[in-house]
Amino acid sequence: MFWTAAPLLVFICLLVFTGTTYGHEHGPGVVRVVEGNDAILPCSLSTKEDIVQKLFDWKKDGQKEVFLYDAGSHYNNGRPGQDEQFKGRVSHFQEQLKYGNASIIIRDTKIEDRGNYTCAFPRLKPEEKIFNIELIVGAAPRPHLKILNASEDGVVLQCEVLRASPKPKVEWQSSDGSILPAEEPHVSERGGRYDVTLRTTVTKTTTNRFRCVATQENIGHVTDDDIYVPFSESTCGDSAHNWIPGILVGLIIGVVLTLGVEGLHLVLCGVPKFITRYIKKGKFK
Repeated sequence: MFWTAAPLLVFICLLVFTGTTYGHEHGPGVVRVVEGNDAILPCSLSTKEDIVQKLFDWKKDGQKEVFLYDAGSHYNNGRPGQDEQFKGRVSHFQEQLKYGNASIIIRDTKIEDRGNYTCAFPRLKPEEKIFNIELIVGAAPRPHLKILNASEDGVVLQCEVLRASPKPKVEWQSSDGSILPAEEPHVSERGGRYDVTLRTTVTKTTTNRFRCVATQENIGHVTDDDIYVPFSESTCGDSAHNWIPGILVGLIIGVVLTLGVEGLHLVLCGVPKFITRYIKKGKFK
């Protein structure tokens, strides 16, 4: 008995781990998937009768031929008629047919695959059985982060989420998950895909790490990335010139080592004049 049920148990586990919701004869089921992943569209008879010698037909939006099976003849073994969009990407579960399971798998899903699918058994009596499935395909790219500018007012961080679908909600967060104030996001749309840019200004706090989070509730997907901000005195106004003496020392040593005696003469004659002018400006204290 265990070995008889094993194939069905494996298939059920596969549905669970791909986030699939079963379809019903009345009312649509929903399948959510991220673009590029595979999607299983479920369709099973409640009677679990053997459909190896039966006919079932999958269509998209009531028109496009996705997959048709008729007593062993189907699109993957020479049968003509499949829509170009699905050629080479759709298959059924042969071993599950004897359990009344007409589910299919769509490989390498694309945004264009989203829509309403029907699984029909036109020859079953007393009436035709039709199952409805809505497939939601989302593009969920990882955010791109960078430091735009550092000044006495803080460090400006930019987060870009490109070619996402559906439109994501983008937020900047501190390392503890607190939402940071940010500018109004810049959003552009083309062909159902969205580019979102969000900027925030951060100052030195208890953390140097900040996170950008993109949430797409329609497909139940969250993606993020974080960035380390190396706060230093160089980002804090007048204290920025504290590193200038170190640069001068480095330049002096470099000139002397490169030009020898002539370099030493240049240093002794030229640098004191520069330092004198710098002191008069009140920079060295």
